[in-house]
Amino acid sequence: MDIILAGLKQNNLKDISLSLPKERLTVFTGVSGSGKSSVVFGTIATESQRQMNATYNAFIRNRLPKFERPRAERLAHLTPAVVVDQKPVGGNARSTVGTMTEIHPILRVLFSRYGRPSAGPATAYSFNDPQGMCPECDGLGKTVQLDLDLAIDKTLSLNDGALRLWSVGSWTWKLYEQSGLFDMDKPVGEFTPEETHQLLHGESFKLERGTYEGVADRFNRLYLKRDKELVSAKKMLAEGPCRTCGGARLNRAALDSRIGEHNIADYAAMEVADLIVVLEGLGNPVAGPAVAALRRIEAVGLGYLSLDRQTGTLSGGEAQRLKTVRHLGSSLSGLTYIFDEPSVGLHPRDVHLLGELLLELRDSGNTVIVVEHDRDIIELADHVVDMGPRAGTSGGEVVYEGSVAGLRAARTLTGRMLRRTTGLKPEVRAPSDWMTITGASRHNLHDVSVRVPLGVLTAVTGVAGSGKSTLMAFADGIAIDQSQIGGSIRSTPATYLNAMDAIRKLFATANGVEPGWFSFNALGACPACEGKGVIKTDLAFMDPVTSVCDTCGGSRYNPTALSYLYEGRTIADVLAMTAEEADGVFGMFGALSELGLGYLTVGQPLSTLSGGERQRLKLAHRLRESGNVYVFDEPTTGLHMADVDTLLALLDRLVDGGNTVIVVEHDLDVVKHADWVIDMGPEAGQHGGRVVFTGTPAELVHASTHTAKHLARSLESPRRARR
Repeated sequence: MDIILAGLKQNNLKDISLSLPKERLTVFTGVSGSGKSSVVFGTIATESQRQMNATYNAFIRNRLPKFERPRAERLAHLTPAVVVDQKPVGGNARSTVGTMTEIHPILRVLFSRYGRPSAGPATAYSFNDPQGMCPECDGLGKTVQLDLDLAIDKTLSLNDGALRLWSVGSWTWKLYEQSGLFDMDKPVGEFTPEETHQLLHGESFKLERGTYEGVADRFNRLYLKRDKELVSAKKMLAEGPCRTCGGARLNRAALDSRIGEHNIADYAAMEVADLIVVLEGLGNPVAGPAVAALRRIEAVGLGYLSLDRQTGTLSGGEAQRLKTVRHLGSSLSGLTYIFDEPSVGLHPRDVHLLGELLLELRDSGNTVIVVEHDRDIIELADHVVDMGPRAGTSGGEVVYEGSVAGLRAARTLTGRMLRRTTGLKPEVRAPSDWMTITGASRHNLHDVSVRVPLGVLTAVTGVAGSGKSTLMAFADGIAIDQSQIGGSIRSTPATYLNAMDAIRKLFATANGVEPGWFSFNALGACPACEGKGVIKTDLAFMDPVTSVCDTCGGSRYNPTALSYLYEGRTIADVLAMTAEEADGVFGMFGALSELGLGYLTVGQPLSTLSGGERQRLKLAHRLRESGNVYVFDEPTTGLHMADVDTLLALLDRLVDGGNTVIVVEHDLDVVKHADWVIDMGPEAGQHGGRVVFTGTPAELVHASTHTAKHLARSLESPRRARR
């Protein structure tokens, strides 16, 4: 039986109905904001998880996440859903690839049984357990301490202000003056070793008005052990590997325990591909499950990762694929796996690995639903649902449903994009000058030097993990990365772009009242819903219910605030305007229209925006900053093929305006449009980190790199880089 979806009205969906085949791969396509996520995540995933939670008793339900019933007339034949999204993995500094994938616990068992000399049970090899963690850094592998070069100017005397932490004449500075231990007019750099030690770590003793204490010891006591946020604001910290464990996180007993020539920290520091070889060489049955899990990581193109990599440093695409690894090898069937643009962060060479993974899940008796823009993933689909025709209020409809062949022939925007073959642009811009990056050494980069052209559009390419983003971190410019923007119900495009302050002042001046009357977070807020526009009723263990506020009708404002007008409009009327309409009145939202977001209402909660919409909203915000070098990290994330055209037009405008634009990208349409390409590789991890090509896209076509191979293929066919 197919999954039946009838009368869907979630967000911008216009009462649509669908029938999705089970045990098939279904791909949802369409421009960003067309309604794909509203169907897949807002309706199918939400209702599946809501009904799954309903199978537990009231005590457990009260402790599970609450899901509100989606707006739909009928949802039938759903199966339990496993959602693999792009949300950051999260976790603190103690969360690593090894702990997230639960491979590190297997290694701990291995060492507890076969490590010599033994450190004890498995917990004795855990850096998150007191039995195994390094006592110096508490298992973090790094320490934070006062940077003496920043804190003390050794060319100056104490009287001249050598102690940058405390100003001359301050109460703390007077403690060193009153101690009688130092020549206050002698440059600190000329202190004897004994005087230097006394200044930094001298023992405490009572003074007439206070207590003497070494500079470093006082700083550590007052700041490091109390409020590290305050310390970071002072910019006096030096962070580095722990001196005791060398960054390994573990105590001496755990590090002395070895299997062959390696300890458990050595295993964690190896790249996945190398660790597989080492563990297979042991021929140990305990290592078997670890090898199987590591092979699954390698199968999704992440063989360059190491188990000690902190999860907080993973990109969205890397995190999503690691989440997927958890479900590979499962013997469960009859599930619905839901993926949110799983190709994000993947080089065209590696997309086929993802495709094989999706087909493996399908062939195991599961239903696979994917929201995707990548041509190769679309081509794999058994069934396609194309949403549109456009975004926002102009979307929310099913414009095509059927086979991939049918979509390719359809008159929809996605169909036209699939039929299109883009070529190299006929002429490239000439650089106005060059910026040189010299001796870049970080992560897998080893003394890399490269020239980056100024005044043109440069694409930095290469397989995932080859060092692209790391290299561009050395470029001096405005960085626009992949970090997500906040999305609470109180934040809107107008507040995110800092336009509301100016609009509130216009209303206030026109009416002779305080600006706070035009904020739904201040005086103007509706008292019933507190400026949210909706009332959410928590029914304990039952499903929550959200309804439009009866008092303000969803406007968020109280009657007094709504009584004031500006050019015939209330503040609520302004928030209901599209960005295109609001720009015509206030002139503050032009960047949204340039990025294809003119259809958004300026008061729409950010929590309702799609990933692609949030990405472009962030670009609109950052493009208002001053500077002439922009560094974009995969700006096509979440963008439909047609939206990429809009992005390229914006990049062209920036370059033609005298700016330099550097784009770290996998999208071949962006590479074709570039004036210059820096290709990293040749592979990922320790096998990457080198510049393997620099030149124009036309010259890249004839090179022998992975990017060159797929660029050449994309010029021959509407399909991208067929293997």
